[in-house]
Amino acid sequence: MWLNQWLTRYKMIILGRMTTVTMTAAASGTCLLGDLTVHRIGFGAMRLTQHGPAFHPGVVPSDRDTAIRVLRRAVELGVNHIDTAAFYFSALRSANELIGRALAPYGEDLVIATKVGPGRDQSGAWLPHATPEELRGQVEENLRQLGRDHLDLVNLRIVGTDSIAERFGALAELRDAGLIRHLGLSNVHEHHLGEALAIAPVACVQNLYGIGRPGQDSFVRACGEQGIAFVPFYSIAGTGRERGGVSGESPEVLAIAAAHGAGPAEIRLAWTLSRGPHVLAIPGTGNLAHLESNVAAGALRLTEDELAALEAVHQRGE
Repeated sequence: MWLNQWLTRYKMIILGRMTTVTMTAAASGTCLLGDLTVHRIGFGAMRLTQHGPAFHPGVVPSDRDTAIRVLRRAVELGVNHIDTAAFYFSALRSANELIGRALAPYGEDLVIATKVGPGRDQSGAWLPHATPEELRGQVEENLRQLGRDHLDLVNLRIVGTDSIAERFGALAELRDAGLIRHLGLSNVHEHHLGEALAIAPVACVQNLYGIGRPGQDSFVRACGEQGIAFVPFYSIAGTGRERGGVSGESPEVLAIAAAHGAGPAEIRLAWTLSRGPHVLAIPGTGNLAHLESNVAAGALRLTEDELAALEAVHQRGE
């Protein structure tokens, strides 16, 4: 047990002084998004703006300068996979604009993934999902906001079970035109993956997944069997979704967190990464301390007994 604690956040005595050593995203290992190598701990930009209907009254995003510091610190900590979207914006700021401000000119190893499909008006209200013809405009808007001549990865985000063939086909045409390097899917069902693969390669599937969502287990395994990365969202927040946090954390998670000298969020992230080498994590935060804790979770190694205890919590849907 002491070794796990040491790997998570350890201290060294150098020249008689106690120096805290911060873990980097490299400790989480690497995975491929298409042909792009990323560390398995990434960063989700949504919480920098707290987007959503009516901008979630009462939930205040970090101030602009703090958001920029968080993004820069994430990259300093080895994070090279950032998830964003043009529809991540509030009345105060946009995630894409913050990323461009903080990180441009972008490092060669930095992978920025974005999403298209949904749209929002200036009040924050959701618009009907984009038609195949409208998707090009959304791609171009992401290019403009990020200051890029191509997008590393574009996920088609959908709602429902209807066919995605026309929409995914439209993105495949933009990929062939050089505006997009890799394509992915977000918020989809298993049959959508087969439909998309008949049109173009799929680099990743991005779905809601974490402790307490056992209904996704077979999809996670299927992606691994096909060499497709699985990128969970809300792996910490669970049912809290945009508001973040899990209310009434289970005793098992709390006990394992205490044993590792970590927080429950770190245990949830470590569990997520334990689901397979093709599983990534993109926790988001506007807090520098939380960022470092999230990245440190990539170094946590859970024991077989701990994984068994968490599996029971997972299957209970907690």
